Amino acid sequence: MPAKRETKTLLPEGFRFGVATSAFQIEGGLNGPGEPANNWVGWERAGRVEPSGIAVDFWNRYEDLLDRAAALGCDTFRLGLEWARVEPEEGQVDETALDRYSAMIDACRERGLEPLVTLHHFTHPAWLGEDFWLSPASPERFAAWTKLAIDRLADRCRLWITFNEIGILAQLCYAFGMHPPGRRLAWTDVYKAIGHMLAAHVRSYELIHERRPDAVVHTNASTNSIYEHDRLLTDLLLARALGVPRDDLGAWTIERRAAWYDAIAPAKPIERFFRRTSAAAAPVGKAPLLSRLSERVRRGSEDPEGALRPAVEAIYSSPHERTLDVLGIDYYDPVASNHMRLPGHRTAGGRSLLPNAELWDDVVYPAGLTEYARANLALSAEASGDGRPLELWIVENGLCNRVRNGHSYERIDGWDRPRYLRENLAALVAGLDAGLPIGAYLHWSLVDNYEWGSYQPRFGIHGVDRERGVKVLDTDSMGRDSAGTYRLLIEGLRAGDRSVLTSE
Repeated sequence: MPAKRETKTLLPEGFRFGVATSAFQIEGGLNGPGEPANNWVGWERAGRVEPSGIAVDFWNRYEDLLDRAAALGCDTFRLGLEWARVEPEEGQVDETALDRYSAMIDACRERGLEPLVTLHHFTHPAWLGEDFWLSPASPERFAAWTKLAIDRLADRCRLWITFNEIGILAQLCYAFGMHPPGRRLAWTDVYKAIGHMLAAHVRSYELIHERRPDAVVHTNASTNSIYEHDRLLTDLLLARALGVPRDDLGAWTIERRAAWYDAIAPAKPIERFFRRTSAAAAPVGKAPLLSRLSERVRRGSEDPEGALRPAVEAIYSSPHERTLDVLGIDYYDPVASNHMRLPGHRTAGGRSLLPNAELWDDVVYPAGLTEYARANLALSAEASGDGRPLELWIVENGLCNRVRNGHSYERIDGWDRPRYLRENLAALVAGLDAGLPIGAYLHWSLVDNYEWGSYQPRFGIHGVDRERGVKVLDTDSMGRDSAGTYRLLIEGLRAGDRSVLTSE
């Protein structure tokens, strides 16, 4: 006789399951001759990266792909708006593009998928220049884009992400040279871009809530063990709601850095080195990043700390004490030192001369999902102002494998996507069991997509055969029934059946 399955409630009321996507990565039809151009156009045309081309043609095939998301049992679909498509030239609005995005929103809702709309996912129109986020005018220019989007869509869109991974984008552009404009170790520019993007987030938060008071608005952080690369940005946005006077930001930041490191797993020696060097890139002398900020603002001096002045000004002058409605995190491998490798290291399909791990070699660390959710929520306690904790949403979580020239490689560590889904969702349930207010899980991604310069990294629950006309597969690109696994997990967890987390 089969064992009786446990059926008590596992998920809080209103818990969301979904998949996450990005406009540039799935739409296609950008940066080619006669097509709208974003800030990657120069790199694509110069051959520095693989052209994005048709991507997965979501622009034309969105109904078919949304059908697949609905078939998983999802109730939420994260999609992006490509600013360059809507405003291909300065002051020129493409109404047909807005109409198409409007049709996408309607198609989501018709399938029971509430749209979670991202306004900026690493790209902006080419006519703004690759260094757009270094411009003091960038926050208000982005606010104009926000207003354009919400005036058309906010009546049917309640859930909004202003920016995807502000800290990561700034580093990819100005510290690691991996995104346009491709500069390295320009740390002052890193923080200048962060300061402008945070200010733009605050301004967009205000506009969205003005247009739709019941909106849920946030910016999602890429979970990272280094305080300056992750939690610092969330702390800045929550400081005022946590009762921190502007003059006390510097001292408070010192305390928050220590609290962050106390809340996550102890660091190995190489990780401690990264923590020290990351702090050294941000401060003036031995002072923390925001030390004596208010004094320097009053004097009007130019210094690396001043790069964050636009953000602090926006946060403390906003009519909203708190400009995050939920804590949004993207969870992959959060341990910074895990991403470094010796050149010549073994990788799927050969060896790599790079000093960093390839995406398909990222360390899988499901227990960290619980750990970092707990740390983020602990540092955000009392920020809501009504005695209740803010909810935390996991808006990206996924596993990468490699496909090159049509050949799919297994991961060296033996992980596959069904196991990854089960173990990461088990970690999420462990957090719920511990009383953590986690309100959403969105898997990255629905289909294999354009992974920022290459189609070799594959993250899709559904694989894509690019050698045969961008054919979407029923399996993932390693041949596993990941869609079936995710569907059974969603169905089982909603029914309170914990056994789906361990059954093959």
